[in-house]
Amino acid sequence: MRKFIEKLHFITHDLPGLSHIQQAGTACQAGAKWIQYRCLSKTDEALLEDIRQIADICDDWGTTLIVTDHIHLLGQADIQGFHIEDMQADFKAIRRQVGEDITLGGSSNTLEGLLRLAAEGADYAGYGPFSETATKPNDYPHISAEGYRKAVEQLQDLGLQLPILAVGGVTEKDIDLLMSTGVHGIAVSAAINLAPDSAAAYRAFYDKIV
Repeated sequence: MRKFIEKLHFITHDLPGLSHIQQAGTACQAGAKWIQYRCLSKTDEALLEDIRQIADICDDWGTTLIVTDHIHLLGQADIQGFHIEDMQADFKAIRRQVGEDITLGGSSNTLEGLLRLAAEGADYAGYGPFSETATKPNDYPHISAEGYRKAVEQLQDLGLQLPILAVGGVTEKDIDLLMSTGVHGIAVSAAINLAPDSAAAYRAFYDKIV
């Protein structure tokens, strides 16, 4: 079952003095239609406290709420989907666990990973990192614009419909180049969250992407 995948994914993350709830609220007020709650540092009780409040905000604005990992929380809050960061995760097993109605996204750093996600039923893929990122530090090789273009073309040649999102260190100045490669959209966190005016930064991204 193909699902609608927004072109701009806003990702919350742990920031001193700025809660996930505040981040989500600012983004929704700026027009966000897709929020990915990414918190790997809290207990289930604290996670659910965040998620339920963010779900209420998202419901008010008609925004899709995706949670990073934590699929064991399904059914305990109004969650529309999950993004699984483990690049070796068994998506067939996860799909059986969460059901067909839940949106499932995965992460990849290789074309082979994208092909596996497509074969195992992921609804979209975050492909990166494009550049240096402090939000999710890693030593994976960066994906160039040409790398994104080749990935999109390879999937098309194979008749695979897997929306690809460029992710990892993407800034506003990168948008035109990345979107010209044929990727479905962009996932972003720090470039919005750490901007002097987060709402204005979100709108600037949105206007260039959508």
